[in-house]
Amino acid sequence: MHHTLNIKGELISLEKPLVMGILNVTPDSFYADSRKQTEAAIEERIQTILSEGGDIIDLGGYSSRPDAQEVSSEEEMNRLTIALKILNSHYPNVTLSVDTFRADIARQCVEDYGVAIINDISGGELDKAMFSTIAQLRVPYIIMHMRGTPQTMQQHTDYHDLMEEIMLYFARKVNELHLLGVKDLIIDPGFGFSKTLEQNYTLMKHLYEFKEFNHPIMVGISRKSMIYKFLSCTQNESLNGTTILNTYALMHGANLLRVHDVKAATEAVKLIKQISIS
Repeated sequence: MHHTLNIKGELISLEKPLVMGILNVTPDSFYADSRKQTEAAIEERIQTILSEGGDIIDLGGYSSRPDAQEVSSEEEMNRLTIALKILNSHYPNVTLSVDTFRADIARQCVEDYGVAIINDISGGELDKAMFSTIAQLRVPYIIMHMRGTPQTMQQHTDYHDLMEEIMLYFARKVNELHLLGVKDLIIDPGFGFSKTLEQNYTLMKHLYEFKEFNHPIMVGISRKSMIYKFLSCTQNESLNGTTILNTYALMHGANLLRVHDVKAATEAVKLIKQISIS
């Protein structure tokens, strides 16, 4: 079965996996090269994502790295607005996702700026109004697994059975969203969030199990510590490791890749697609 996403009334096929390019309008996102705060830097990043074949731009105004600073709702929206105005003015046909766990920001981005997808790292845990808001907005919703908050998540890695607990988490959340009438869901296992280095690799090994939910699967492991710490290299040296794990993910059920390095990801998608049709 091939998944589709309803993007502003148009069904987008995921027969070929999509690549989501990261655009962070933050001063403190974990990968320094992804931080874009001036209009010129934002526009340059947009052009890079698109020229390298990105299908979706994922815009974030609140860093979710471990121990990230708390950011007010007003500051988060102010950051997002700078980029949203550029995107609306110069790139109106680009599919936009906004990375936020706040329902009021999700609503404003969709209603005022035409954002097509909401990407929530907290799975509705940090704002109890999020699920009902998504149901009203009728946009695809990326639901991720995390315990605690970005500030505390790495204190919550004590699982009795990692896969059983994460699968139960998604079963409960997906059922709750279905009851609200939300059908367009994307499952993000949450690599790097409330998980040790070893747990991240267990999660990757069992990625195929998330197919049970019959929703698209998104993988976001780009330049994360599970790669550079394991390989004893720096973030700047972690592209090769990222591409290897993205390739593994594509072979085991990933329908979307969320990445910093769009060209490498789109090439992985093309090569894996070619193998499947040869």
